[in-house]
Amino acid sequence: MPRYKLTIEYDGAPFCGWQLQDNALSVQGALEAAVAAMCGEPVRVHGAGRTDAGVHAFGQVAHCDVAKPFAPDRLRDGLNAHLRPHPIAVLAAEIVPDTFEARFSARKRHYLYRIKNTRANLALDIGRVWRVPRRLDAGAMHEAAQRLVGKHDFTTFRDTECQAKSPEKTLDQLDVTRDGDEIRIVTSARSFLHSQVRSMVGSLVWVGEGRWSADDLAAALAAKNRAACGPVAPPEGLYLVRVEY
Repeated sequence: MPRYKLTIEYDGAPFCGWQLQDNALSVQGALEAAVAAMCGEPVRVHGAGRTDAGVHAFGQVAHCDVAKPFAPDRLRDGLNAHLRPHPIAVLAAEIVPDTFEARFSARKRHYLYRIKNTRANLALDIGRVWRVPRRLDAGAMHEAAQRLVGKHDFTTFRDTECQAKSPEKTLDQLDVTRDGDEIRIVTSARSFLHSQVRSMVGSLVWVGEGRWSADDLAAALAAKNRAACGPVAPPEGLYLVRVEY
């Protein structure tokens, strides 16, 4: 029974998130239905990251074991045919060793958060960025963001329903840049807590607006208290860009 690694792109807007749910459309559920249509039997698809409702992906990774072997390109094309009209694309399929696990074999996950810093209403980017009308100081945001890099207890930036055993994570990167009206926040780590990225982004926006200083952000981290967190950024600006193995 070969194991396949799938690299997947999707628009998260129509979905309740990655994870399978009984009464809602999920990315995992749509993929499992497509694999079952090809194979004629139920197949579990395991993802590298459980993205929330509305979160997008350029490079989500999943694996599945299929009883009937397919050439990787044929599996990719067949899945894409069965996935229509869902906004999900299987970009690549490859056969991997049985020891490969999309979630547990991952060495690093890379995320991008997009903010459109404009007073004008959105047109082409509706549902794909967070529009913040007040001018943000990207330099101050980047400087403050470096206070969060490294190994810390991220309880402040952790959803109250997070199921991770420990709030400690090592953040390898948190960079903030501006390109015209767009603020781009790039972050990477081996793994993240539930809502950690969106929680950090919301707090950084407070820094960009001048409500918080870098010291305020550091104090929020040190508080190890969810109540000390700034606003949680909306999901539509977040993208899972790439998973390293």
